[in-house]
Amino acid sequence: MAFRSSNIQEFSCGGGELVNAAYERPYLCNIVGTIYENSSRQALMNILKQDGNDKLCWVSATEQWQPQETNESLKNYQDALLQSDLTLRPAGGNTECYRIYEACSYGSVPVVEDVMTAGSCGNSSVYHNAPLQLLKSMNAPFIFIKNWKELPILEKERTIILQEKIQRRKRLLHWYQYFKAELKVRFINIVESSFLKTNKG
Repeated sequence: MAFRSSNIQEFSCGGGELVNAAYERPYLCNIVGTIYENSSRQALMNILKQDGNDKLCWVSATEQWQPQETNESLKNYQDALLQSDLTLRPAGGNTECYRIYEACSYGSVPVVEDVMTAGSCGNSSVYHNAPLQLLKSMNAPFIFIKNWKELPILEKERTIILQEKIQRRKRLLHWYQYFKAELKVRFINIVESSFLKTNKG
């Protein structure tokens, strides 16, 4: 699905703020989260360091999960999204994560690890072992990768001119607005049809 570019330079994000889509962001990418031993997250960190890209990205990693968000950690996370062109999203307990959508709301393109995790969340009667089905069916303007060894995309990212990044950012923000509106309509239709069936019964 194609989206028309707009002259609007600011967009509403999750916190009710405005996202300025038309400025150069100082960081190539960000990764914020807990790095578990022997996980794909650890593999990603090793590759970033090996290629020296950790110096070009906003890296805020901890070894232990912090259950309580603080004002400081929230501000750090929001700044990471606002100041990065890409958000690296390695799979955790599940392939999909709410942080994918938070990245969208700040105009930071998600780079998503397209793999099945343990469990059956990616399975259905139609598709088997197909994670992120909804996002793919709605043509999410993300970067999907199977393995973090594909991170040479960061080398390509360095060659993209600012104007191209701005247009990509706008496409992401417009798509996310469409995505939320479409899911709202689908949800309302399902609820209404369920209640109507119940009432008729």
